[in-house]
Amino acid sequence: MPSSDPSTPELERREVDGAPAGLVLVLHGGKEHGLDPVGSRSGSWLRARWMTSQITGRAHRAGVSLWLLRYRHQGWNAGVGSEPSPVRDARWALETARRELAGVPVVLLGHSMGGRTAAAVADDPAVAGVVALAPWLPSGEPVAALAGKHFGAAHGRRDKITSPRRTEEFVRRATDVAASAEFHDMGAVGHYMLRGIPRWNAFAIDRSLEFLR
Repeated sequence: MPSSDPSTPELERREVDGAPAGLVLVLHGGKEHGLDPVGSRSGSWLRARWMTSQITGRAHRAGVSLWLLRYRHQGWNAGVGSEPSPVRDARWALETARRELAGVPVVLLGHSMGGRTAAAVADDPAVAGVVALAPWLPSGEPVAALAGKHFGAAHGRRDKITSPRRTEEFVRRATDVAASAEFHDMGAVGHYMLRGIPRWNAFAIDRSLEFLR
């Protein structure tokens, strides 16, 4: 479970036996502002943890490990420090992956704010692609970090928290720089992935394994 110490991020690891063929780094959601630590009752962290548990079987059968990152702070917190809070934490996790799993490709799997975080750190040399679920992608969000990387986004049409229209617009712009870019319409479902759970899980693991090939 997450510690109460917000001074460092934390990784919950689901490792395969032996050397992994790839790594899925799971990035949970959050809020625009918030310097409180991510605790064990955080809905965003628990949602990502539950999804991670649901897709671990398929990932492990493919020889792929999963790491779930716990951010230090709940918020994006733009303007507080050199980079938004979860971006700094995701870069730390990727540095850890490159140090411990040299040469192993990484796919970033992010929900909501985690999708935005994933798109921001996709320029890391270890990253092969990004899978974004109901991502928070404000108008004009930069796509440059996706150059040469694969990008797949899934969004429900009843999402009232983040915008499927803006995700579609982001995907259109990413097409110019990414190795591939896809928008997947999840239909009449909302933000928290409480409806159509098997379809969310299938998109998450299907694209993650595809991008690691």
